[in-house]
Amino acid sequence: MNGADWKLIALALAAIGVLVLLVTRAKINAFIALAVASLVVGAGAVLWLGSPARDAAGLVINAGPNGVVPKYTMLAVVKSFGDGLGGALGGVTAMIALGTMLGKLLAESGGAEVLALRFIRFFGANRIQLCIMAIALTIGLTTWFAVGLVLLAPILLTLTHQTKKPYLRLFLPLLACLSVMHGVMPPHPGPALAAEKLNLSMGLVLAWGFLIGIPTAAVAGPLYARFIVGRVHAEPPPAPDRRTSLAPGQSLPGFGITLFSILLPVLLMLAATAGELALPPGDPVRQFLSFIGNPTIALLFAVVFGSWTLGLRCGYKPAQILKFTETAVASIGMTIIVIGAGGGFARVLRDAGVADSIGRVSVTLGLSPLLFGWIISAFIRVATGSATVAITTASLLLKDYLAIHAPGLDDNHRALIVVAIGCGSLFLSHLNDAGFWMVKECLGLSVGQTLRTWTVCETIVGIAGMLFSLLAYTLV
Repeated sequence: MNGADWKLIALALAAIGVLVLLVTRAKINAFIALAVASLVVGAGAVLWLGSPARDAAGLVINAGPNGVVPKYTMLAVVKSFGDGLGGALGGVTAMIALGTMLGKLLAESGGAEVLALRFIRFFGANRIQLCIMAIALTIGLTTWFAVGLVLLAPILLTLTHQTKKPYLRLFLPLLACLSVMHGVMPPHPGPALAAEKLNLSMGLVLAWGFLIGIPTAAVAGPLYARFIVGRVHAEPPPAPDRRTSLAPGQSLPGFGITLFSILLPVLLMLAATAGELALPPGDPVRQFLSFIGNPTIALLFAVVFGSWTLGLRCGYKPAQILKFTETAVASIGMTIIVIGAGGGFARVLRDAGVADSIGRVSVTLGLSPLLFGWIISAFIRVATGSATVAITTASLLLKDYLAIHAPGLDDNHRALIVVAIGCGSLFLSHLNDAGFWMVKECLGLSVGQTLRTWTVCETIVGIAGMLFSLLAYTLV
């Protein structure tokens, strides 16, 4: 560790500061803001520090025949951003699109309400919070946080009016579970990309995600709700009933077939992991399970299957199903390019030497790889307001860090690192996070009330998830 390391870290902090100001104050598009922040880092590395050039693997290029080490240039900065953008999107674009399609089918068919009503009957009114967590965990597996919130908000409004329980007592467990699913569970884009970059089985990340995520959501949801419900008062808006809005010839899907439709991609990914554990390499059955358990293929099967179970079988015409899927993909265009820009920003940070500097500082401070990854993810989350950008950037930086400082780390520990950086990407949601405003509007809260409920809930998720992951990391 030397003075140049601290200068590079200061440069990265300055770039993130610029990013925050552009997004929150100047209201600049997040993609443009990330591109500008990348140029700030690159220009500082080129013009101020004279950073050396690096190859595709992020290693410093050796001196040429004349003994001169090639320098990082502004043209190389642009190339780094483009390479990082393509690398980030290469493994997750199809998963994002297919997962959004499946969520749209679930919304339009009324399948979410079908699941909710059956869970209510199973758990009973006295255990309504467990019911809500079960609904959120089930739906949150394959739907984005925003999609799950939109799907389930009307159902929770109905439950609030039927049970006469405090509004926040029901909503906070929902928010905690949906948030945890989005941050730590593949096929959501952040954890899926992190698992891919760290060469992990999606099924292994899913298994550890459940083991860490459920107690984390329990602490941040039901337990915190008991504390805050008497301190923040929220009046629920009227409760709509979507079951009365079905067109002639349309029907709600059955509970069993709806549950199977949304769990299908998860079951296929878990089957692939079981095959890797139980069967030798080269076994035809293992190869078949690996194929159908590939996240993209698993989600493709689920969307095709769901088009029948949640579409044609419920009375929707093929043209309507086509419109649902096209509308779903059209709504995530900005999300996709922002994810790519997050990857471009991370690549510029790496090629400028920031990743190596952070790694040397963390080694000097004696941080474990898990805590190191969590701190990076939490820092970027607070700075940018995006969980996906945080986990994307942290995982790409951590890939290089592990290759140098912990090359022999086993898969279980790597999976726990993915879960930890996923929890870090949820830490301290505040005014620069789109989810903050969505929660505020859905719950009908003021900014101050949202800070005391949603922001604290997310902070608890980040800290509790890190502590549970660190405990498992130590004991495994």
